[in-house]
Amino acid sequence: MNYLAHVFLSCDSAEAILGALYGDFAKGAHDVEYPAAIADAIRLHRAIDRYTDAHPIPCASRALVSPVRRRFAGILTDVFYDHFLARHWQDYCELPLPMFAHQVYAVLLAHQEQLPPRLRYVAPRMAANDWFGAYAELRGIDAAVNGIARRLEHYPRAAALRGGVAELERHYAAFEAHFREFFPLLIQHVRTCTNSTRPGAAADTIPTMRHVSIPVAVP
Repeated sequence: MNYLAHVFLSCDSAEAILGALYGDFAKGAHDVEYPAAIADAIRLHRAIDRYTDAHPIPCASRALVSPVRRRFAGILTDVFYDHFLARHWQDYCELPLPMFAHQVYAVLLAHQEQLPPRLRYVAPRMAANDWFGAYAELRGIDAAVNGIARRLEHYPRAAALRGGVAELERHYAAFEAHFREFFPLLIQHVRTCTNSTRPGAAADTIPTMRHVSIPVAVP
């Protein structure tokens, strides 16, 4: 899963938004470095990644990537799944994607000074260029993949990532079908994970993923 999916799956508070993104940008002993709510969201981020990496449906998606880019199939599949989440957003969330994105960007910008260094660099660009909204279009996915290629340019083999949107275009229907089958399973897995971290919580107390309300300030 990429940025949009991680934030969507964790977005019941500003701390959860931060932690959902810190999972890609922060290293080390997060359970002592960060407040409990942020550390919990980082742990959830990593649980989502483990579940996704091991599940046969994303494995089938990764197998669609051509041999020349197979080394980066996991990265590409994560970005492609964000594309389908943006495209089918209304099926998963009652809050329109532009409003959701605006609230997430507001949280990031309000806490810019406390962000890990690379996220501090990325956050204003994410907001200014509306990355989440752009994911709904192939040109936005092309920009995202090429941006990752630039960030990894010190690895010679990462040059193969450039133009990686061609993999999505080549197998668009199959990637879409995989996402649509897998994402409800992932939502249920997240509900199970979050329930297990809430002592005494009943299954029906877990908030639905179809509606979110994000406070902009961390207490």
